[in-house]
Amino acid sequence: MKLNKLLTSTAIGVAVALGSVAANAKELTVVSWGGAYTKSQVEAYHKPFIAKTGAKINSEDYNGGIAEIKAQVEAGNVTWDIVDVELSDAIRACDEGLLETIDHASLPAGADGTPATDDFLAGTLYDCAVANIVWSTIYAYDSSKIADGPKTMADFFDLQKFPGKRGLRKGAKVNLEFALIADGVPASEVYDVLGTPEGVDRAFAKLDTIKSEVVWWEAGAQPPQMLADGEVTMTTAYNGRIFNAVAGEGKPFEIVWDGQIYDLDLWVIPKGAKNLDTAMEFLKFSTATEQLAAQASYISYGPARKSSAPLVGKYHNKDIDMGPQMPTNPANLANAAQSDFEFWADNADQLNERFNAWLAN
Repeated sequence: MKLNKLLTSTAIGVAVALGSVAANAKELTVVSWGGAYTKSQVEAYHKPFIAKTGAKINSEDYNGGIAEIKAQVEAGNVTWDIVDVELSDAIRACDEGLLETIDHASLPAGADGTPATDDFLAGTLYDCAVANIVWSTIYAYDSSKIADGPKTMADFFDLQKFPGKRGLRKGAKVNLEFALIADGVPASEVYDVLGTPEGVDRAFAKLDTIKSEVVWWEAGAQPPQMLADGEVTMTTAYNGRIFNAVAGEGKPFEIVWDGQIYDLDLWVIPKGAKNLDTAMEFLKFSTATEQLAAQASYISYGPARKSSAPLVGKYHNKDIDMGPQMPTNPANLANAAQSDFEFWADNADQLNERFNAWLAN
């Protein structure tokens, strides 16, 4: 009788303990862009975070924008815990009340002791978002198929000098900037021009000149594959995806940095995230000095912290110096522009509407 009671009590105790462990187990759904970029995050962020905390991470891919975040928040059923977004989307989502606010003072100091608010690059910390990388949209070509390759953004739009299909991301953003730069507008002045009705008309007119030869892409993994398959002669792409194809797969691709549009990616936490505390813990961990530097050894995106720069070295498994591969390398910034998040936050809807109408005609 006493033995039965003891066994029953023990069984209940174990069940309660196990239930408590299960209830307290950390779980996180991390949403990003897939491909080489997510792989760099898995290696530099996910794996060490799992090792440190024992958390389970569910990794999901998406193609950008805030539509899914908005749908989840408005439905009161938020299944994403932390999302990697572009800056203009972070600003819009924050303005619309779709994101949790983030206390910058709670972010870890740099490896050299510099407070986070001083250690992050200028313009990388926002009320609802913390940047992790600087990346850029460039264009690239296969050097094994074009001996004397293109050098400028104007060359991308020159179908006579460089005949063949062109790959472009399906959307207004970056394409309008590239069109104006190709039409002779200095990158530093592109938003002054694009901010006028005449400038928008000029950009679409330039896009008209290659429209018949464009192959549209939506996911970041597509451009390198399109180049490799010979589907296009040259394509716009995220610089890290092209670097990965070269360093990781031995592809003979060349990046043209002229006219690059560089941007930020940032972590945001949807309002009402079910695993808010763990999401905040992951955000702080993944934007620490060492983690950002570690990511730069897997993909050629610049860390958002100053203290990470001295720690950036070689590609993780080859003797390739990563510094020159970064969008922020001075040689790559000769004719470059930072994506204007205020412009796109204010004008994305109407310009995408016009873009879609243009595409349908």
